[in-house]
Amino acid sequence: MKNLKTLLFAFVLTFSIGSYAQTAEEIVDTYLENIGGKEKLSQLKGVKMMGSMKMGNMSIPFEMVSTKDGKQLVTIELQGNKMVWSAFDGEVSWQRNQMTMEPEKSDNEATQNLKNEMEQFPDPFLNYKEKGYTVELIGKETIDGAETFKIKLTKKPILVNGESKPNISHYYFDTENFVPIVTETQVNEGPMKGQTIKSTLSDYQEVDGIYFPFSIGNKFQTMEFKEMKLNPELEAASFALPKPAAKK
Repeated sequence: MKNLKTLLFAFVLTFSIGSYAQTAEEIVDTYLENIGGKEKLSQLKGVKMMGSMKMGNMSIPFEMVSTKDGKQLVTIELQGNKMVWSAFDGEVSWQRNQMTMEPEKSDNEATQNLKNEMEQFPDPFLNYKEKGYTVELIGKETIDGAETFKIKLTKKPILVNGESKPNISHYYFDTENFVPIVTETQVNEGPMKGQTIKSTLSDYQEVDGIYFPFSIGNKFQTMEFKEMKLNPELEAASFALPKPAAKK
């Protein structure tokens, strides 16, 4: 895996950052080219990410799989026990209850929201027009000393208690490498409704010709990826909703 520092050498020889990428579409196109290219991204069938989730003093090893056909699988390890924490087979989604640890099927609204979210694979900006998304260049902002382009991404509406709500995120692309270093997303439901979650993306590394951020964090948690595998072999049974445990 290669570091991102040498990624833009060829582009610097050809383009001047001052004159290039003045529109949202051009910034997005440059970004997709820099992380591997639209063709290579379109050929991805799945990604398996392995790492640890850090929350305060607690660190939880996990594996997360996402696929082009809309499936997702999250496996975690707690006190030495490895278990599937949540899964989505493209039609049925479920996750474990944090109190009972028993698997529970998600309601129709949560499943539909997840189905829309999985359409973003492998990147929300890839073929964004075909997905019905729009992008808008808000302007330039300095984030932690780095000059960035602020891009507004409007995706399909999210359902909240049966009502469609705007689904908007802001991405801050640094003007040197043209990759997002910060994202901002507004929470639409739950106890944090109305608040904005700011996440930092860093440590971009190459995996088989495609660049991924190996660190994603916000004030609540940080995900540090140790390894990523492209197009992993998967068993359909892994995504299935487990049968309820037999009552004693």
